[in-house]
Parts: sequence; structure tokens; C-alpha cells
Amino acid sequence: MAGPGVGDPAPPFVLPGTGGRDYSLEEYRGRPVVLVFYPGDNSPVCTAQLNDYTRGVDQFDGVGAQILAISPQDVPSHEEFSDRQGGFGFPLLADTSKEVARTYDVLGPIGFYRRSVFVVDGEGVIRYAHRSHAGRAYRPVDELVDAIKRLASG
Repeated sequence: MAGPGVGDPAPPFVLPGTGGRDYSLEEYRGRPVVLVFYPGDNSPVCTAQLNDYTRGVDQFDGVGAQILAISPQDVPSHEEFSDRQGGFGFPLLADTSKEVARTYDVLGPIGFYRRSVFVVDGEGVIRYAHRSHAGRAYRPVDELVDAIKRLASG
């Protein structure tokens, strides 16, 4: 299945997350959203990635963007992971059924999440998409912020 790409509407979702509530893509309509699909809580690369994005949260805030980080672990796992790291600057959402991952085509051949990121504009259209095919690298804060800045200018 080929998932949505640049120029396509972002598939809607509602997922439970940290902070004891559900999150929907629709609730952020009118502002950019960075959807970060990561393979797992407490793994070295995921930990580095989410801490890097937390350190850069002021840059994301500066362009009006909301980060939503999504993985297949449940909310208690996310809460423990977040607490262990001193908190993240954005919620962690639980896609335990992997249904959202399937919709966005970010599952690898044996069902593991591929590290992927999408920038969705305020109208709900995907304007940046990166699906990792070989595991470890993640997209840097500056690249994502630049993609959001291009939305405003373009």
C-alpha cells in the first residue's frame, strides 16, 4: 500500500496519549503539525530523536507548529518513557493497533514502525514527508522547521 504523500490530505486520527487524554489531528486545524512516527520507547535512537525535538521545541513554537509523536507502545509505556527523560515538549500518542501507521504507510515489512515524519499544514494537507527505509537516522530540527517556514512563504 502506498500511503499519502506531499499534496495529499493527511488521514485523520484520534489516539490516546500522555497527559491522560485523546489527541486528534483535527484539533490542530489552522496550524502546522509535525507527525513523528518512531519505533519504540526507551530505544537509543528514539530517545535521542525525541530529546532533540524537545530541545528544539522553541523553534517549532516559533513557527506555530505542534509536534505529535506516535509509536505502537501503550500510554503507560509512554508515560514512563517521558518521566524517565524528564518530560518531552509534546505528547506521545499510542497507536497500539498500528492502524494509524498502516494508514500513513510507515510499517516495515515485518510490522515494525519505520522512523518517519510528516509536516501537515493548517488545512490538513501533507507538505513534507519522509519515510525512513534504513532505520537509524532521523530528520533534524532545522530541516523540519525550514519545511514549516516554506509553508508560510509559499
